[in-house]
Amino acid sequence: MSSSPSSAHWLSLVGSVWLQTINGPNADFPVYSSQLKEIKGISQVRLNFLASASDVGKVFGWFAGVAALHLPLWAVALTGAAFGLVGYGVQFLFLDSPRLAYWHLFLLTSLAGNGICWINTVCYLLCINNFPSDSRVAVSLATSYLGLSAKFYTTVAETLPRAARARYSTTKVYLLLNAVVPMAVTLVAAPSLRVVEMVKQECNRNKRRSQAPFLAMFAITLATGACAIIGSVGAKSIGLSTREHMVSFFVLLALPLLIPVGLRVRKSMAKIREAKWENRVHDHDSDGPETAVSVSVVEIEVVEDKREEEEQRQEAEQQSSSSSSQEEVGGLRLLRKLDFWLYFFSYMFSGTLGLVFLNNLGQIAESRGLADASTLVSLSSSFGFFGRLLPAFLDYYTAKSGYSLSRTGSMAALMAPMSGAFFLLLHPRHMSLYASTAVVGTCTGAITSVAASATNELFGTKNFGVNHNVVVANIPLGSLCFGYLAAYLYQRGARGGSRCMGAACYRDTFILWGATCALGTALCAVLYARSRGSAGKRLYPARR
Repeated sequence: MSSSPSSAHWLSLVGSVWLQTINGPNADFPVYSSQLKEIKGISQVRLNFLASASDVGKVFGWFAGVAALHLPLWAVALTGAAFGLVGYGVQFLFLDSPRLAYWHLFLLTSLAGNGICWINTVCYLLCINNFPSDSRVAVSLATSYLGLSAKFYTTVAETLPRAARARYSTTKVYLLLNAVVPMAVTLVAAPSLRVVEMVKQECNRNKRRSQAPFLAMFAITLATGACAIIGSVGAKSIGLSTREHMVSFFVLLALPLLIPVGLRVRKSMAKIREAKWENRVHDHDSDGPETAVSVSVVEIEVVEDKREEEEQRQEAEQQSSSSSSQEEVGGLRLLRKLDFWLYFFSYMFSGTLGLVFLNNLGQIAESRGLADASTLVSLSSSFGFFGRLLPAFLDYYTAKSGYSLSRTGSMAALMAPMSGAFFLLLHPRHMSLYASTAVVGTCTGAITSVAASATNELFGTKNFGVNHNVVVANIPLGSLCFGYLAAYLYQRGARGGSRCMGAACYRDTFILWGATCALGTALCAVLYARSRGSAGKRLYPARR
């Protein structure tokens, strides 16, 4: 093996972080949706269906789970990037052509949306398999960067040369970025996208040494999120130019690479010190003082090994008792489980509903009289990032004491403030819009991050790749239903025109969305009550 297991594991997490950062090209749709509506001359209802097209592609996301069972993970990721290259690339090339009909746009966007599932599946599997003892933390850390996708694309678009922005419309600029960036980043990250095997002794050593890299990763991630928020709401007020912000943002995205590099250097230095020590031992007589030192070292190592074996035995007993109560569910059996349907609809009435709100931000901002939706989109992206990061913090610090938080309980707790945010949107002031967007973005990000581990918690690890893609099939269903409802009420408020202005345009929509999210909270509370017997208990001995 060319690199140590520890550094290889962290390199795969860095690759996952980069993939997640660019794996939300559909998140920038609100920025150019109004212009696309004018270019293609489509109604608000058809525009909302187009906003849902990316989610429709997730209906077939389970193909990615099946492919991951038979193909190398780097090949799965490249396939997903290729779908996005074709889906958005064809739209970029032929957007101004009348031959590119509405149904072409829908199918191409659906293809690109399906590609998102392929890349997500790779990231989930890498985190779960390469960090078996810290899989929840790794998943939450990696998926938190998905919340920065909209911010990433808006930042790149704003810093493009003026000649490029003058030559292409805003819509074509974003379509080009959505097509090219994921493929370029996937090609760069491809060598790191592999599951790394470790022997048991190495696993035990890495458990003790994993705290420092995780703390470093948390610090870098927090700094990246702070940079994103400053760029969204306060860059001009502190005298930071757009280009300076972009450079600092990109530097922070590259910083996680220092963790595997540092681990690699540390292992190389340890090997050099070990070689020097062996030479010193061989250079002295067996009766010399070095022999006594070496014997002491051996005795210490034997004690350490015995302690590691005891901890490993206790952990195995705890995990076996946990796994014995957790049934591995897959295939059609999944659809016959009441817990699955409670989970399916509670997710649809919360996380998916939040995604629909974010997809409609462009039209909501326009109806409220905001000229530029990019600030609002960047704000939702930045707070969504911190929402996705929140579960990683909780998991890391609770795991140190040997306990595991219930994912279904966490989801229920996140849905309640989200429901309140929809009702707050009834207030016509801009401050209410910004505050509600921040809350919905945070809760949606946290719910989507928690959901990956919730699927694992409820239905087991064996069929995770397929099971989770079946669960996220709620996204296209909810997106179509809630999106159509919002578009229908908007169109009715427009009274035959193409635009509706005023807070009343989305008033009834916000009331229905708030009530629906409250129902989702109740369903998730029932799911938590049913599953809490195997959730939140002590899973393994507390870490030292």
